Amino acid sequence: MNRYEGRRALITGGGSGIGQATVLRILAEGGTVVAADISEQGLRDTVAKAGADAERLSTRVIDIADESSVRDGVAAAVATLGGLDVLVNAAGILRSSHTHETSLDAFTRVVQVNLVGTFLVIRESIPALLAGRDAAVVNFSSTSAAFAHPYMAAYAASKGGIQSMTHALASEYARQGIRFTAVQPGSISSGMTDGSGASKQSTGPGLPADADMSLFAKLSPALGQGFAGPETVASVVAMLGSEDGRFITGTEVRVDGGTHF
Repeated sequence: MNRYEGRRALITGGGSGIGQATVLRILAEGGTVVAADISEQGLRDTVAKAGADAERLSTRVIDIADESSVRDGVAAAVATLGGLDVLVNAAGILRSSHTHETSLDAFTRVVQVNLVGTFLVIRESIPALLAGRDAAVVNFSSTSAAFAHPYMAAYAASKGGIQSMTHALASEYARQGIRFTAVQPGSISSGMTDGSGASKQSTGPGLPADADMSLFAKLSPALGQGFAGPETVASVVAMLGSEDGRFITGTEVRVDGGTHF
C-alpha cells in the first residue's frame, strides 16, 4: 500500500512513541518525511529503525514550545521537502500531580508545549499546506480531553484545547483545501505513558506516590487485549492524512480499545 507515494510530511514528536511509529508507517507507505523532535538521540533512533526507508527521511531538532525554533524548523523542513502535504502534531508532554500541589509554572509548561506548541507548528505550516496537494493536518488530542483522568488536569486542559482548536481550524480552512482532524489515543503503550520516551517532549506521567490507583480501575480496554502499541494509532493517523481520509475533517477519532464507551 503506497498511499503516501509523492506526499511530503512533517511529523513532530518523531523521536519516540506514537510520533516515531507514525514516521515509520508513512515511510513504509512511500512518503517523504521530515521527523522533528527536541531529542537528537530519539531522532537517531528513528533513522536507525527506518532501515532502507531512511533515504526518504530527514530529521530536524525543534522545540515546539519555542517560537523561533518552530519558525526556523518548519521553514527548514518545508525547504527540505520542497513543499508540504501532511502535518502530524504528535509532540507533547504528560505531567501528573495533585492539582492543589501543582505550581503555575508546571501547569503553564504543559499548556505551552502541548497546546501553544501545536498552534505554533500549524501557524508556520499553513502557507506551505495551502500550496500542497490534498493537504491534511492530524493533531493529537487524548481521551483525557473528554473523560476523567485523575491527576492530569493540565494535560486534559491542553488536549481539550487542541480538540477545540482542530474544529475551529477545520471550519476556517475547509474551502481552502486543508483538512484538520485529531486522534484521541487512550490505553496506548508508548514513551509518554510508560516513561521510556527518549524525548523531553514525550515524558512519562510520573503519578504521585500516594495516587489512588482505584481511580484508574475503569481505564482499561474493553477488548481485553491490554494496552496497544503505538503502531495502532499510527495506522489511524496514516489513514486520516491520506486520500482515504479525504471526506473526514473537523472531527476526532478515538483509539482506545473501548476504554471509554
